[in-house]
Amino acid sequence: MRQDCKYFESRAYPNGDTVRKCDLDLAPEAPWRCPEDCPSFERRLVDVDWRHGTLVTPATPEEPASLGEDDSIGALLDAAEDIVNAAGPRIVAEVDSERAPREGWLRRIFRRR
Repeated sequence: MRQDCKYFESRAYPNGDTVRKCDLDLAPEAPWRCPEDCPSFERRLVDVDWRHGTLVTPATPEEPASLGEDDSIGALLDAAEDIVNAAGPRIVAEVDSERAPREGWLRRIFRRR
């Protein structure tokens, strides 16, 4: 991937996992490569107010031999993203319903006699 792009992001986690991605979700073959003629590529000019540690961006993992032969990788990632996006609102609704106060219980306790 183009590490000099404004939208490239790499993050390492304490368990050793590393995420390399495009913040605009325009690299269907991430973490291996960006599209050759990406319309949103902008060279990173300045790293303003970022905290840099002593580590450098981890090396790009080896490309699978079948990468680029067809659009199956992008299609698979899009399908997975659709599943996650569809589940999100349902989960939020379930959590909101559990947090909602039960209607009427205060009225039963504090009703006038």
